[in-house]
Amino acid sequence: MDPYTFISIGLYFLVMLGIGLYSFKQSSSDVEGYMLGGRSLSPKVTALSAGASDMSGWMLMGLPGAMYVSGLSSAWIAIGLAIGAYLNYLWVAPRLRVYTELAKNALTIPDYFANRFNDTSHSLRLISSIVIVIFFTLYTSSGVVAGGKLFESSFGLSYEMGLYVTAGVVVAYTLLGGFMAVSITDFVQGCIMFVSLVLVPVVVLFDLGGFSGAATQLATYDADFLDLFINASTGQAMTAIGIISLLSWGLGYFGQPHIIVRFMAIRSVNDIKTARRIGISWMLISISGALATGLLGLAYVTKTQGAMQDPETIFIYLSQILFHPLISGFLLGAILAAIMSTISSQLLVTSSSLTGDFYQAFLRKDASQKELVTAGRVSVALVALVAIYLAYDRNSTILDLVSNAWAGFGAAFGPLVLISLVWKRMTKLSAILGMLSGAITVLIWIYAPITINGQMLSAWIYEIVPGFLVASFTIIIVSLLGKQDDKLVADTFDKVQHTLDQLE
Repeated sequence: MDPYTFISIGLYFLVMLGIGLYSFKQSSSDVEGYMLGGRSLSPKVTALSAGASDMSGWMLMGLPGAMYVSGLSSAWIAIGLAIGAYLNYLWVAPRLRVYTELAKNALTIPDYFANRFNDTSHSLRLISSIVIVIFFTLYTSSGVVAGGKLFESSFGLSYEMGLYVTAGVVVAYTLLGGFMAVSITDFVQGCIMFVSLVLVPVVVLFDLGGFSGAATQLATYDADFLDLFINASTGQAMTAIGIISLLSWGLGYFGQPHIIVRFMAIRSVNDIKTARRIGISWMLISISGALATGLLGLAYVTKTQGAMQDPETIFIYLSQILFHPLISGFLLGAILAAIMSTISSQLLVTSSSLTGDFYQAFLRKDASQKELVTAGRVSVALVALVAIYLAYDRNSTILDLVSNAWAGFGAAFGPLVLISLVWKRMTKLSAILGMLSGAITVLIWIYAPITINGQMLSAWIYEIVPGFLVASFTIIIVSLLGKQDDKLVADTFDKVQHTLDQLE
């Protein structure tokens, strides 16, 4: 590793650990302080931490890689995500912030489900917690794998050392500072990602001679790369089903626990509008930068006749070719930032569920606040150890499962969160059946040996579409056929609605 690059990465790690130590000293000793930062996040921290924990390494590697291979048609997924993120801020954020505080001060998503439907049997809490723990442990493992491969390919360290360095730093600041440390580090990481995704495409564009030079190079390679309605990798026109499939990624936002938990932690529902403006602006510019990196990267490689083996490494390739090693280290730190911000958020959500929805709910109902915080920290370490263990098998089918986790969470939790926040008539039974039907539909769509026009179901249309629809219809039909839940549930819903009406 170049010494300048080493200095940049070292400074980045020191800043992350310093934030963890600062948050540890500032945080309160109660479980609300550790799990939700005492509901005191500012709009800018809420917005950028939600964005950074959402995007992960796919925005600096996956999305540019897709543009490099398929051209402008890959932008449909970015359009879908932007719409989904905006609607998430508009519909879910204010209602969830008010509801989780008024409904017995819910601190986790399963906690909210249980309180929303007054579920004394704990069945809803248990099922949703199991979904979170299983999928997020696997999800966390994929992030650790990405860190290991980044250190191996870019820094010359062994894959195993990369696993421990990535997980070790994340665990240190997450374990020490809890939600506050995760949110502040996500804010810093979001800033790093933003600067990097503006800097790289701008420098490449200047090197190509501006927009006309870039367009000339791409046209020389293949004019289809500049057509929004043609998949350049196949040369075929985009079908309506194909466009819907890409746009439907936006549906996933409503059910991602590590994103919507940020809405529960903002200091006031009045701050959500400001957070929405910051968050969506950050997202639009960052995603545009990621798309431009892939497209302009292809033009640059075509012009220089460079060797590009893995399209998903185009951001790394441009960082190392066009910049001084000190700046290159900063840009590689942006990939680490994307990976680590998502790992830390997933670790904390999983830890929160293990602590509040298992340990306190079933084992130690009278546990003190200090004991619950300690249990939360132990849970962070345990989940990280399992994730590292799973990550040792770099060819594990776990990564295939994780590629569908967005659809799984989106279908299982998305309709449940949305409908429970806007419809008083929804029942506990419909919540349970809706969550299960959404998750099961996604699994069937992925693994069932069924084809349509010679294509597997998941290749025909993204599995979140049928999963989301099945879960939504299940919730609505079962609620209409069943008996409305007790008066306490209805009264709480009315109280939340009254609070929201007053704010408007």
